[in-house]
Amino acid sequence: MDISVIITTFNRPNTLARVLQGLQNQTRPANEVIVADDGSGQETGQTVREFVPQFPCPLIHEWQDDLGFRAARIRNQALRKSSGDYIILLDGDCIPSEHFIEDHLILLEKGFFFQGKRILVSQKLSETFTHEDANCPWKLLKSFFGGNIGNGHHIIRVPIFPAYSTTKLSGIRSCNMGFFREDIFAVNGFNEDFVGWGREDSELAVRFYQYGLRRKEHPFMAICFHLWHDENDKNRLAVNDELLRKAIESDEYVCSKGLASL
Repeated sequence: MDISVIITTFNRPNTLARVLQGLQNQTRPANEVIVADDGSGQETGQTVREFVPQFPCPLIHEWQDDLGFRAARIRNQALRKSSGDYIILLDGDCIPSEHFIEDHLILLEKGFFFQGKRILVSQKLSETFTHEDANCPWKLLKSFFGGNIGNGHHIIRVPIFPAYSTTKLSGIRSCNMGFFREDIFAVNGFNEDFVGWGREDSELAVRFYQYGLRRKEHPFMAICFHLWHDENDKNRLAVNDELLRKAIESDEYVCSKGLASL
């Protein structure tokens, strides 16, 4: 099965480089990686170009103008560009563990989308944290006991632990999410009415549920390491909360402003 990884980023080329290094060092590489760039300056594009010659699969830079936080729109733009049968979303500040793509492949299942877990890396540790640190258990344990790792119970990979499913909304995060191409296109992708930080991923999950999917999780597989950053601007959150409320109250699973204009 062909896997497309879509990385959302905005003006953090240093952390994006470390995410790309993590994807270079997978037990099972992606078939393509698309950097969904929400209006970064030239340095981000230069970072991507530097990786292209040595990358294990096609690496594509998809950019849009900087008109504020428009993660939904740039993800849709990247989805249209993608060719994989299965799509994995990753953020440009989330370093994947070395089994990340392999684990997504093991856990994918028709009738489900997958919600992955993240380990939180402290501000101090985030300055130097790399994929090598992400794949060194003794370093991770040392960082955990030193107070520099949050959600540390996800550190150890345990493939024999069973996955589970749910239809809850809490814990939805598109920084680590996987779904079949046919499913994301069936619901018309992300809702581009969401502008500004927050809730566009929860609203997508609502429509996935209304479409008939369930959410699959595993606490010890397909883990990524979320590097610290300043808190996002939440000035549009009330508006986005209202959009989410309307989606919950509706039976519709196709948004009108998404991958295709309806």
